[in-house]
Amino acid sequence: MIDNIYMPVTKSAQKALRQNLKRKARNIIYKTKIKKLLKEANSLISLKKIEEVKNLLPKVYQILDKATKRGVIKKNTAARKKSRIAKALAKISI
Repeated sequence: MIDNIYMPVTKSAQKALRQNLKRKARNIIYKTKIKKLLKEANSLISLKKIEEVKNLLPKVYQILDKATKRGVIKKNTAARKKSRIAKALAKISI
């Protein structure tokens, strides 16, 4: 399970490494979900499918907020991503 370059010597360092690997795996899950949803939303926006984007928007907001709460991404990063999606949606809605 531990596929690191070095093996920690102390017991506390071994535990810290285990924790880091678990956190890394959890963070990767959140980041891939975010990327997938944003990519899907952007492709729908480029196809001008307004209703589908509006249905997807709450999911995007939810995963961004959850990732922010868990400390995967920063608050302003989530706000920026939400703002850009909303702005793009508003642009095609006109």
